[in-house]
Amino acid sequence: MPTDTPAFNFVVLALLALDGALCAVATALLLPAHIGAVPFPLSALIGGLVNAGLVWVAQRCTASLRLAVLPLWTWLLTIALMTFGGPGDDLIFADRGVMAYGVLLMIVLGSAPPGWVLWRRRQALAAASTAR
Repeated sequence: MPTDTPAFNFVVLALLALDGALCAVATALLLPAHIGAVPFPLSALIGGLVNAGLVWVAQRCTASLRLAVLPLWTWLLTIALMTFGGPGDDLIFADRGVMAYGVLLMIVLGSAPPGWVLWRRRQALAAASTAR
């Protein structure tokens, strides 16, 4: 099967969107990690780097930046859905102290690297269009 076909690219983009949601779940569940008694939210940064990789791969599958951002949108939507209470009013982002702001830290660190990747691509496209 050729890898340039629109059907193949659609399947890859759908899988990247699913990966964005799975990355959000893993990032959120590993967010309250501690080293000793000190909170260490390393998963937020790792989630951002994974998101950057997902967006980079999505850019290789489509020329549209609107479609390339699909893994990031599914990541953000999954994070938003996890802020609501679950059955029995269980909360994923319920912590005390400095980690009460863990969800904000996760959103910033999780969306900044893919935002940078998209910004670089947009700059490259703008430079190429003005060079013509």
